[in-house]
Amino acid sequence: MSGYSNVGTSGVYEDGGQRNYKASEAPQPTRYEEGKEHSHQPNDSKDERSIANRLANEERKLNRREQDDPETAMSKKDPTLPAKMHGNEPSKGAKVDAELRAEEEKELRRKGKA
Repeated sequence: MSGYSNVGTSGVYEDGGQRNYKASEAPQPTRYEEGKEHSHQPNDSKDERSIANRLANEERKLNRREQDDPETAMSKKDPTLPAKMHGNEPSKGAKVDAELRAEEEKELRRKGKA
């Protein structure tokens, strides 16, 4: 017998990228970045945040909602105003909202409540 085999192709005998590294030479996997956004969901029952932290989070949300940007504040006064400010014609829905608001104010004035 000779010290030579005829089984399979030469690819079977070549390492082809498979390596056995020493622990000190092994490539280190990249770690996940810590503190990713949305990693703590406020309604997650398994989240271990304290009640005080949850309460503080809700208070922050309320404060953010109360502070409207100028365009939102304008749209609450007159629904057609933001489109006009941008040089566009207001949408049909904005026009209908403005008409409804005017009718409601007129009715409240007629009843003496405004």
